[in-house]
Amino acid sequence: MTPDHDRARGPDGRTGLSDLLRGHRLAVGLTQAELAGRAGVGVRTVRDLERGRAVRPQRTTVDLLADALGLSGDERREFVDTARPAASRLPGPGTDDPPVALPQPVPLLGRERDVAEVSGLLDAYPVVSLVGLAGVGKTALAVTVAHAVAARHPAGVAGVLVGEGSDSPDVLAASASMFGVNRLADLSCRIGDRRALLLVDAVDRAPDAVAEALRVLTAAVPTLRVLVTGRRPVGLPGELVRPVAPLDVPPAGAVPADRADLDRWPAAALFAARLAQVRPEPPTPVELPALAALVRRLGGLPLAIELMAARGRILDVTELLDRYGDRVLDLSGGRPGWEPAGPSAGPSAGPSAGTVTLRDAVATSYRLLAPADRTALRRLSAFRNRWSVELAEDLLADGGRRWDAAPMLDRLRELGLLSVRGSGPFRFRLLDAVRDFAAEQADADGETARIRMRHAVVVAGLVHRTAPGLVGAQMSGAVRLLDEATSDITAALAYSAEHAPETALLLAASLPRWWRLRGRDVSGRHRLRELLADPRTAGARPTLRAWAMLGAARLAAEHGAGAEEIPGVRAALVIFTEAGDVTGELSARSVLCALLPGLGAHDEAREQAEAALAAATRHHRVREMAVAQAHLTWHDVREARLAGARRRLATVDRLAAQCGDQRLRVLARADQAELTRLEGRYAEAAEQGRRVAAALAELGDPGRRRRTIGAVGLALAHAGRTDEALATVAELWPSGAVPGRRRPPAVEMLDLPGSGGDVRTEDALRGLIEGHVALHRGDREVAAEWFAAAADAAEGVAGRRDLVEALVGLAVSTADPAVLDRLDAARQVTGVSLLPQEEELLFSLSARRRR
Repeated sequence: MTPDHDRARGPDGRTGLSDLLRGHRLAVGLTQAELAGRAGVGVRTVRDLERGRAVRPQRTTVDLLADALGLSGDERREFVDTARPAASRLPGPGTDDPPVALPQPVPLLGRERDVAEVSGLLDAYPVVSLVGLAGVGKTALAVTVAHAVAARHPAGVAGVLVGEGSDSPDVLAASASMFGVNRLADLSCRIGDRRALLLVDAVDRAPDAVAEALRVLTAAVPTLRVLVTGRRPVGLPGELVRPVAPLDVPPAGAVPADRADLDRWPAAALFAARLAQVRPEPPTPVELPALAALVRRLGGLPLAIELMAARGRILDVTELLDRYGDRVLDLSGGRPGWEPAGPSAGPSAGPSAGTVTLRDAVATSYRLLAPADRTALRRLSAFRNRWSVELAEDLLADGGRRWDAAPMLDRLRELGLLSVRGSGPFRFRLLDAVRDFAAEQADADGETARIRMRHAVVVAGLVHRTAPGLVGAQMSGAVRLLDEATSDITAALAYSAEHAPETALLLAASLPRWWRLRGRDVSGRHRLRELLADPRTAGARPTLRAWAMLGAARLAAEHGAGAEEIPGVRAALVIFTEAGDVTGELSARSVLCALLPGLGAHDEAREQAEAALAAATRHHRVREMAVAQAHLTWHDVREARLAGARRRLATVDRLAAQCGDQRLRVLARADQAELTRLEGRYAEAAEQGRRVAAALAELGDPGRRRRTIGAVGLALAHAGRTDEALATVAELWPSGAVPGRRRPPAVEMLDLPGSGGDVRTEDALRGLIEGHVALHRGDREVAAEWFAAAADAAEGVAGRRDLVEALVGLAVSTADPAVLDRLDAARQVTGVSLLPQEEELLFSLSARRRR
């Protein structure tokens, strides 16, 4: 009943009908189309019989084919007996094993759960319909289930293939004959009160006839269970519709490591198995990424996988992806005039009337939809990945009345056009082939531009609603939601930037915090600046432009370019203040607190932090109070007022706990670990830092985690635990982790693109770690080189202590008076005061000089 099954021999060892018919046809030199024409039957009937899909063709069909083939005598008797086994061959009541008049099942990949679930459903429902796209594997699953439950159906298991043009009496007669009787009344007597199972395949060919026949059958034989396969439900009372989904595919970004790893994803395993049938070599490691991408593109649809793998005779997997990755709808069994001869065999030598493409398979299900559902499907094709019911309703509303989309989505699911996976809200997805087909239909109807614009508006609204949750207690959920919508965000931003820049600006202005967490600070800033410079956004709401300016500044700070954005932040602060936008005002002041020290404007930075604290207190904004206190903490550190800084950090932690902002609490603890190091309690600082780094990894802040691990390494280096300190260097900078005498790179420090943090700060940290390690080992020459490199990296990162620490280390390593002059100049620019231990080191250096 499916091309996957071996039909060479029946259960009794006799030649199967498929091989017998094909052999007779080829012996007389007829094509399938020619035989069908001579016999007066459909070419599809001949094709199904040769593929083994027909369990028991009608007697009239068998006689017509025998006449067309010119069969007589023993050949004719053999042909008829094979096609229509006598009822006496079917075991009757009292036999030990239930009769099973079905082909033998073939091994299925990734369907274990489906087999178990459908087997259980047959115990609870009189009719179970397996629905889905053509080629998804409905028949193969049904045959496997029927064999699995045969022992629970002592009156027998049989199957009927529905032919085109069949009427209700045809279906009833075929069903009765499969159980060895000729009339419906006899069937009821034969089965009695025992359970029996009837598999009805390809109901789409005569849906009304099948529906009427099954009503009569289930009423006449209450113990009969029916398992149906088709592209849509039968529509009977008590029917349970069970969609058959495609096979699981590797998720985006996942690449199988080897053949064993392929088996984790049934779609990839099936592709590799079918590829092995057409070429002797297994997929090479170079081909594995393309294989994963290809089966994702094919949507896990077994038919598509079979057709694609057949092309592996002459193309490797990478070539298949390059050539067909954007044309999966055009996949067919071969060139026009040819068809696959059997399971996964690829093009055969047997001509046919034409080819069936994936587009044909999807189009058949598409035509089963009502016009309104077709319209909805075309609109839903705008989504690039998974989406929620709410997003679907936003898209389908198209500016008009919002309506309940759940019934429509259920209809799409019943037809196998919609995939539903997982338990979160973003669990709906159109199969790639379905989405591509629907997009083609939208394009043909001239709807594409309107649909994509609506999609951009809907995605912009989603991001705008989600963005406030990127701070505070809801942060992890907000980040996860945007991660799930990444491909749709990218598509919406690209389209709206070209066709509706104000919508793009609204979308982009809400994304900077997420971009920063995902290491996209450079590309995100570029997009914001591009949109702000677009003359079409000049008339946008002033506060929207102000948020975009703040976003660009936040992202610029991540790669050391924050000073360039300060004029924009000042302008944004004026806009927010005039508009009475307290959230915007506090955000602008916070950004200025972070950026002004880069210009050496420490007093203004402190004033902005104090103004932010006052405004946040006045408006009872607890989180913003904590942020302002955090900014003021580092002014205390800069001025060496460590006790005051520790009190402020305790306040930050208390306020963050009060507002439920876990990330802010973790960042406050990272600052506490650094403060502990500055107080000279190195072992305690290292332990605190390790705990914070683990928490940052859970929060998904890779840049801050790297800096925290670097601070741990620096505390260990200060403590003289050099091996442990170098282990942190090896973790963060593996390409520079070499044993022996270590020197800094000759030209520049290691660049770490994509780290999500300030690379210059990380370079300074590494130089400080390496310098203190060398100093503890007595190698002042190498220590001086590392401290000099750290000072060069920290230059321009004013407001942090790295430059002063590096110059103090350089002074101790070299005893060069010029370094002390540079240190004095740096302190004037940064406003950083020396710590007691640093003053002690410099005092000792001065004493050595006097001696």
